[in-house]
Amino acid sequence: MLSVRESTTREVRVLDGLWRLYVPSPAEDALALQQGALPGTREVPVPASLNDLFADPAVRDHVGRYWYQRSALVPHSWAGERVILRFGSVTQSAAVFIDDELVTEFKGGYMPFEVDVTEQVSPGASFRLSVAVDNRLDNTSIPPGELGVNAAGKPSQEYKHDFYNYAGIHRSVYLYTRPHKFIEDVTVSTDIEGGTGVVNWSVEVKCTDDQACGRQDLEVTVLDEAGNLVAEGGSENQGSLRIADATFWTPGVGGMYQLRLRLLQDGEVRDEYIQPFGIRTVEVREGKFLINGREFYFTGFGMHEDHETIGKGHSNAHMVQDFELLSWIGANSLRTSHYPYAEEFMDYCDRHGIVVIDETPAVGLNWGITGGIIGGSTGGTYEEGHVDAGTAAQHRLEIERLIARDKNHPCVVLWSIANEPDTAVPEARDYFEPLVELTRELDPTRPVGYVNVMFAPYDRCTISDLFDVLMLNRYWGWYVNSGDLESAEINWTAELEGWTQKYPAKPIIITEYGADTVAGLHSIFDQPFTEDYQVAYLEMNSRVFDKFDSVIGEQMWNFADFQTKTGYARVDGNKKGAFTRDRRPKAAARYLRGRWHSLAPAAYGRRDSHSA
Repeated sequence: MLSVRESTTREVRVLDGLWRLYVPSPAEDALALQQGALPGTREVPVPASLNDLFADPAVRDHVGRYWYQRSALVPHSWAGERVILRFGSVTQSAAVFIDDELVTEFKGGYMPFEVDVTEQVSPGASFRLSVAVDNRLDNTSIPPGELGVNAAGKPSQEYKHDFYNYAGIHRSVYLYTRPHKFIEDVTVSTDIEGGTGVVNWSVEVKCTDDQACGRQDLEVTVLDEAGNLVAEGGSENQGSLRIADATFWTPGVGGMYQLRLRLLQDGEVRDEYIQPFGIRTVEVREGKFLINGREFYFTGFGMHEDHETIGKGHSNAHMVQDFELLSWIGANSLRTSHYPYAEEFMDYCDRHGIVVIDETPAVGLNWGITGGIIGGSTGGTYEEGHVDAGTAAQHRLEIERLIARDKNHPCVVLWSIANEPDTAVPEARDYFEPLVELTRELDPTRPVGYVNVMFAPYDRCTISDLFDVLMLNRYWGWYVNSGDLESAEINWTAELEGWTQKYPAKPIIITEYGADTVAGLHSIFDQPFTEDYQVAYLEMNSRVFDKFDSVIGEQMWNFADFQTKTGYARVDGNKKGAFTRDRRPKAAARYLRGRWHSLAPAAYGRRDSHSA
């Protein structure tokens, strides 16, 4: 799906701001609430999560639909154009109404969706926009959950992932115009031949009525970052261009071009779309991860879209602060754990050369654990009502949507199709093999991986051979051998030796390792939860990583403390961050800053040697 971009043929209005909010009781007929103004006077900001905004537990703890509403005006000048309504994300699902008419429904809390509302709105007039935001998760959701009723007779929600189930309209809402004949999609791939960049494109054109579907020509040009024309091509819907002395997209630097596409009819521009792209190659070869033919060593974090007050709502100010801290600490990469991040976030990574492991929302596909803690629900993972055919169908959709949205981002170098699923059982292979095949079919240009949980080591995992890269979440010294770093180091080393021997051609990225740490808590001993222990823990892990050439990256868990569901194991959230939730550095941040800057003498961030 193409991002919303203004051009000479497309106008955009942003519908962010304060919307009306109503939280219905379970007894109310929720689907009739769009008829007229919502009851009450409560307002809610868009984009933002709503859970932390109100001093009312009935809002925070509500299970079911929340109702959002506002009015919007269609400009007179939009007469004759198609009018499109687009949401960046609504978590976890949405039903959208124009006045009293249901215009679309969408399930999937981290992906954009849009609907043509030309027939429901009128240029020069206002309309009432109502959205039923539903936070419920079941086994057909990605991530999955279980619904029930508590002892008091109220709806309850259980889920398997270790981050809070924030709800709301989390990203911007747009109203934009599109011509009747328009560029629906574009796919860009690139190659490098010496100093020449090769740019391949494929364009899909669509029309909304027969009158618009006459003959057209496609004008293709490439502009550099300064807006200079550097290449131009033919009029076909697919083709290739060559750019001599090209600027290649480089980790830590960036380097972007723009593919300008114009649909021409009778010499006039009918539609224009500008697609940013970068020229780079990605390859896994002989146990190494290569970007532009050079070895790359990942340093960075698993992260979360999580901030105080706004929860998972996108904020450009918070985003820039986080990227400044990533630069300060020496991180060259991140994983979008455990869902796709905002489009603005991905664009920023493109422009600034941040390498991204792009992950689907497939977290919690493991009935034996709950939020990283042993003690999940009874029963197996791959059975009816748990992870079954309905789960797989939604998982397939999430992979298709992720690749459709992010395929043109040069920052994305690896697809992660799941985090910590149950892969120590034979049924996992039947579930995942078709999803791996789908991912490769949709995008043959990038490696494919998944993130392996500690309970499925090299001698038990049934699916690791299907993937290009091994990504391991390991907590030796925390969940296992807690407080005993000497034993943890021995056991961790032995496990990595096992992975390396079984899969000698597959590079290994440590995608999670961490210890919960209370900021300001210290001890002269290696005491868990202290800042001192967190640093000692990281030092131990670093020694283990440096023993293995097969380890080509380390992404600490987590960038910052984040909110989780309540429970005795999570007092005010997960505290494994190098930074607190309000972005103050712990002692671990300075340790990582020293290590990662020393490992990155060049922009590619790779180590010159594996010495400690």
